[in-house]
Amino acid sequence: MIRQVLSLLPLLTVAILTTQTLPCAGADRPNIVLLIGDDIDRDTLGPWGGEAITPHLDQLAAEGVKFNRCYATVAMCAPFRQELYSGRTPWRTGAMPNHSQSSPDTKSLPHYLKPLGYRVALLGKGHVGPQQAYPFEKLGDIPKKGDANPIALERAGKYIAEAKEADEPFCLVVASHDGHAPFHTHGDPSAYDAAELTLPKDALDTPEYRHNLLGNLVEATHLDKLLGGLRKLIADNGLTEDTLVIFCSEQGNQFPFSKWTCFDGGLASGLVAAWPGVIPAGIESSPILWLSDIAPSLVEAAGGESNAGDFDGQSQWANFKGANEKVHDFSYGAFSNCNIIDNRERVFPVRSIRDERYTLIWCPKADVEVTSNVTLTQALQLLDGEEVKGELDPAASWVVKMRKEGRPFQKQLVERLHHRPEWALYDRESDPRELTNLVGNPEYAEVQEQLQGALEAWLERWGDSDPVKTETGFVKSKGRDKKK
Repeated sequence: MIRQVLSLLPLLTVAILTTQTLPCAGADRPNIVLLIGDDIDRDTLGPWGGEAITPHLDQLAAEGVKFNRCYATVAMCAPFRQELYSGRTPWRTGAMPNHSQSSPDTKSLPHYLKPLGYRVALLGKGHVGPQQAYPFEKLGDIPKKGDANPIALERAGKYIAEAKEADEPFCLVVASHDGHAPFHTHGDPSAYDAAELTLPKDALDTPEYRHNLLGNLVEATHLDKLLGGLRKLIADNGLTEDTLVIFCSEQGNQFPFSKWTCFDGGLASGLVAAWPGVIPAGIESSPILWLSDIAPSLVEAAGGESNAGDFDGQSQWANFKGANEKVHDFSYGAFSNCNIIDNRERVFPVRSIRDERYTLIWCPKADVEVTSNVTLTQALQLLDGEEVKGELDPAASWVVKMRKEGRPFQKQLVERLHHRPEWALYDRESDPRELTNLVGNPEYAEVQEQLQGALEAWLERWGDSDPVKTETGFVKSKGRDKKK
């Protein structure tokens, strides 16, 4: 009898250790549901005072934490998502241009959460790679055209129910296409009046701009309905108290001075999280949060520990729970113009640094090249005297308006579409749309010196002191990437 008991001790020990290190989801560690939008500007959303109708997101913010200084490194879809899932900056993964993939040795959420007993799945838009770096359980894409919410909710509901039945904690990423032009969802445009929309100060008022802005807002509301549906699924399965729900807007929208830039409107991301009983209700987090901080924060929330070198970001789980402690003095930004539709070989790198108040942006080829992307191509053609066929996009409509009316501010914004100064310093406290360049103002010389020194040190650390050389290398190695 003693011999039989002794023979069972190794199995009992393994069972005890497994129970200790892999507890069920609940008070010790949560299920995780992360909903991601696609090109939705943070400041258009309800929690930040925007005009988008987002009752479910507003409720999530009322029940949890809203982050006011969450910044990505690159305001483009593929780099954004790979930074979010890996906790590593594009300087490390190599995923800096759009449509690029990470280095094969990159690790991401599945690598860190699966050993803790989690099921880790991705439903919807992928735009990450290679598979070995992002080995999510794939639940399939969801349509961009039409109302995809019922499909997303059906698949998510099945996944959640299966995980619950198996008594396995889960991390489910739901990546919607809502917010990405062209706008095709079955949202309700009648909820908005294009004529009544309040335009940002760095925009010209044209019918084309208003029409597209309305489309983006309609899709933001459609995404909000998906958030409400996901929270209902969680509640229906009795998992509300055991689930951390996170909403992320992705980077800025596809209008001028947002996506594809290092302006605040491009790199800022709308992030809200709630977990009843763990995250205090109705709080705001003001310290700078890197997008690459989210993965290590989730690993800590799940009860895991990260090794030195796993992440470029740092866990801010304490700030999710209301600590409001400064972790970073600065956030850094990058933009690689190459390999984007219509501009595959144009080299116009941008690098940036921002603290809690100021932004410094560096464009090393400002004197010899112009920046552009698919949303600015028509405008550039018009300015070069070329004919544009079909409907005008927002930027092109600005050129037409400027030529017709010729007002100084219109000329300033149209010039800014493609021409950027080598160095630009902005005080976001007094100038949130970053319109007034303070470079050369002696009152801000010390601020510029500090930010420039910190940016140069950061770029040197990553072997990017010459961004033109870096981006030229991207053209050579990745210029043949397929279109999205």
